[in-house]
Amino acid sequence: MADFPGRPLEEAVTPAGVDAAEPSVRAQEPQFVPVPNRGLITVAVMLATIMQALDTTIANVALPRVQGTLSATQDEMGWVLTSYIVAAAITIPLTGWLASRFGRRRVFLISIVVFTAASALCGLAESLAQIVLFRFLQGVGGAALVPLSQAVLFDINPPRNFGRAMAIWGIGVTLGPILGPALGGWLT
Repeated sequence: MADFPGRPLEEAVTPAGVDAAEPSVRAQEPQFVPVPNRGLITVAVMLATIMQALDTTIANVALPRVQGTLSATQDEMGWVLTSYIVAAAITIPLTGWLASRFGRRRVFLISIVVFTAASALCGLAESLAQIVLFRFLQGVGGAALVPLSQAVLFDINPPRNFGRAMAIWGIGVTLGPILGPALGGWLT
């Protein structure tokens, strides 16, 4: 495997126990191709991850206010959270298949659009049934954002930078739940 993206395959480090002259093994070694705009892609992926994590905690803080506005019981409001979780549980296992069938980029972008549209619809909802339905759609869109964001970061970074890429991703995953309660309290 090459130490950096620009290194030719002939100069690549040979794995222990493999004869350098054995072409079948050498041909299977992956090559990393540098990706233009890696910084912009990383920021876009991080914003999607933060948005998904932020939404989960904002809803928890906003529920009592929504409950009062809709004159709903606490049991009825539980469906607002449950619908998101159920949708995510259904969609996450499908993410890999969808990405291999239609492409990571397309699935990621569609997930962002569905998640964002469903978020706007949640804000415009006028009944508990609408909120539950739109939260379900949010779960469908949001479920793919986290696994695909990791996959995209692995795609655009060379193997030697995987640790750094996941550390940056971890910042976004951590930042969302930190900001969520404060933002949820401010919005409601």
